[in-house]
Amino acid sequence: MTIITSKSNALIKATRKLLQKKYRTQSYLIEGWHLFEEATKSGASFRHVFVEESQVDKVANFPQVHLVTAEILKSLTDSRSPQGIVAEVEMAELSQADLSQGRYLVLEDVQDPGNLGTLVRTADAAGFDGVFISEKSADLYNLKTLRSMQGSHFHLPIYRTDVLDLVKSCRAAGLMTLATTLSQSSVDYRSLARYDSFALIMGNEGQGISQDMAEAAEQLVHITMPGQAESLNVAIAAGILMFHLL
Repeated sequence: MTIITSKSNALIKATRKLLQKKYRTQSYLIEGWHLFEEATKSGASFRHVFVEESQVDKVANFPQVHLVTAEILKSLTDSRSPQGIVAEVEMAELSQADLSQGRYLVLEDVQDPGNLGTLVRTADAAGFDGVFISEKSADLYNLKTLRSMQGSHFHLPIYRTDVLDLVKSCRAAGLMTLATTLSQSSVDYRSLARYDSFALIMGNEGQGISQDMAEAAEQLVHITMPGQAESLNVAIAAGILMFHLL
């Protein structure tokens, strides 16, 4: 265990860079005891663990612990009230998904970190096998996204990829592809058959799915709304559909 008392410490300065997306190429930061416990249970690899003195007993068995002041800890997170711990976690290596079977959530350009995190967390709760997010979707390792996921990214694989090509690959592999959109060719989700394996595609908060995605998907679906609201939040809509399709 080391003791760090200055924000100018070289390790602290290097770690603080991970608050910026461009530096998160191999590792990222998590904040709070819940995420730390989820990471530990999942077998995640820690590079460094920064903890306040009052809570150091909780991490006594970790070799890479650094005792820091509350001021230093606050400099390593965007939270106004850090929960006593920040850890640097290595990004997990993902095995290739089997696109011929499984239940997958596909997200095209979901840009709000809170929505992205909630969508991943809901997919985890529904027992999905993985999540695919487009290149233009929000940063998975943004601290706001991580807080919304509540550790669900430790439970299921999340792939950043070209989702249009992915959907085409799913169809070629025989996986049912369902995309949410309002159009003359879409059907009410309640009329859908049950599928053992499928990919559910959700679109951007403002624009929905792209025209190319609508053409690539096998079936278009929508949620009929008897009220006067113009639309549903993407995470709410996805939750309705994911649990209906189980």
